[in-house]
Amino acid sequence: MPHLFRQQVRSKRFTGPTAGHCGEFAQANLAIIPSVYAEDFLRFCVRNPKACPLLGVGEPGQWNVPALGRDLDIRTDVPGYNVYRDGVLCEQPDDIVELWRDDLVVFAIGCSFSFEQMLARERIPLRHVDEGVNVPMFRTNITNQAAGPFGGRLVVSMRPMSGAHAVRAVQITSRFPSVHGAPVHLGSPAVLGIEDLMQPDYGQPVSIHEHEIPVFWACGVTPQSAIESARLPFAIAHRPGHMLMTDIPNSSLAVL
Repeated sequence: MPHLFRQQVRSKRFTGPTAGHCGEFAQANLAIIPSVYAEDFLRFCVRNPKACPLLGVGEPGQWNVPALGRDLDIRTDVPGYNVYRDGVLCEQPDDIVELWRDDLVVFAIGCSFSFEQMLARERIPLRHVDEGVNVPMFRTNITNQAAGPFGGRLVVSMRPMSGAHAVRAVQITSRFPSVHGAPVHLGSPAVLGIEDLMQPDYGQPVSIHEHEIPVFWACGVTPQSAIESARLPFAIAHRPGHMLMTDIPNSSLAVL
């Protein structure tokens, strides 16, 4: 259950990527922004819904965000955090208790890990899960729709699949826009400006078998690209692949 999983994370008994865990429940990317920038960031999410589908937004200084789960502490319940100063990644702490401020606003953004159990039920292999690595993620040449200081480029996650599995994956994930929905691209990575699938910008590479094609989904690491381009004096995000486990059932997010 998500509550018990968060307890493991809080006590540092679990510190790894969260793919494959608590598959019935939604996982969330995080962007934690000073309140002076929160309105601009909210507009950024609205303008880029594929990459930034919102699951919840906190009040300034609110670290529990009850809509996401019971007994939830944003400061401790994520397996890893990225801390940005002036747009530069400078720390990767295991918790942010000492960094918390009363002006910080939590944005919880849907994650593609949430639909992976649905793919697994259809016997669609998930290579990063099978190989025990973090899903590969890539910066693309697609420019985000800017809002205030936030812009940057779209980040995508990649899962290799056979053609038949890719078709079925499109059908399944299209029902779940709150966790990135359908893929943004299938096939040639060069179309997205990706030169080498064995050199991801985040996560680890996975093997790609003969006759498989890469399938790319919009990724909730995109806000970190926006934070970097905005050069905010201070901001926090999750470490890529290390998500917040929520109490939101994935089944409640279906739209069709």
